[in-house]
Amino acid sequence: MSFEAGARVRVKARDPDHHTRVPRYVRGHTGVVLTAIDRWPVPDDCARGIDPPREETCYAVRFSAADLWGSGDHAVTVDLWESYLDRA
Repeated sequence: MSFEAGARVRVKARDPDHHTRVPRYVRGHTGVVLTAIDRWPVPDDCARGIDPPREETCYAVRFSAADLWGSGDHAVTVDLWESYLDRA
């Protein structure tokens, strides 16, 4: 699965018992892909000592602050790997 700029995505709401780079404040929320950054090792795998780690596309995803926290007229951009996302 890959996402293009402008695609609406939902961050998976899971809470793994290991390291993850998915901030809690975006889990389960819907955002918009700004751009595909590049393919990089998944940091969850690196932190767990998985060798070799999976390599996935990392995306810059924009979220409305009001959607995340109930107020604010600004946006928050978070870099998220492909396996963290589903189509919205």
